[in-house]
Amino acid sequence: MNAERVLAAIVLVVCVALFARLLIGARRRARLDAVLRRTARSVRDAVMSIRHRREAARVADEAIARARKRDGEWDGNVYKPKSFRKPPRDKMH
Repeated sequence: MNAERVLAAIVLVVCVALFARLLIGARRRARLDAVLRRTARSVRDAVMSIRHRREAARVADEAIARARKRDGEWDGNVYKPKSFRKPPRDKMH
């Protein structure tokens, strides 16, 4: 099957579904629309949840990698990175 036939089949299915929706009564149409909205919201929420989990895992991995860098020193339970050190004072002024 080529892409044109697949696209034509999808368009045909959508058209038949929309026509069938028009044939049912207003009460059933409202119920069907509510079910479709709930389903779409559930799918969207699931996708967003997966996306947020991946983002959280990525951020956590970056934080762990930064914490593993040993470019500082520990003073008891306090970590002082070298980037926090002040430059030496200029004694000339």
